[in-house]
Amino acid sequence: MAYSINQDCQGCQACVRNCPTQAISGVRREVHEIDSQKCIDCGTCGRVCPYNAVNEPSGTIAQRVKRADWYRPTFDYRTCISCGLCLTICPVSCLDLDDPTARRLTEGLPYLKVPLACVGCGFCESVCSVGAIMLVPRSSVND
Repeated sequence: MAYSINQDCQGCQACVRNCPTQAISGVRREVHEIDSQKCIDCGTCGRVCPYNAVNEPSGTIAQRVKRADWYRPTFDYRTCISCGLCLTICPVSCLDLDDPTARRLTEGLPYLKVPLACVGCGFCESVCSVGAIMLVPRSSVND
């Protein structure tokens, strides 16, 4: 079940500007709509909405979160096996390998290449089979 926008929406378009999959549409100053086929349940829309107009899949109202408090990935390179699944699943392509000349994913280690693009969805953490990725508050990570 995808996120949804309720009648408290003021059409400010903050969600439209921040959605990584362009799943939200609507006319300015009118209630917007989320396309459940495009929504990846990352929660970005709810974190940026100033009107508490976004319902989480559970039905509760998503709370606005300051961007400085969004989560972002950190990597345990002692555990990482360089499989590259985190790079593949990232909806905003903010991860990359530390060795740009690597011919295979196993020749480099993942890192957050574009920190400001990260929406803190947690997909990278959930796909990591060895638990080498942990999400922490953005404010506790050096860019």
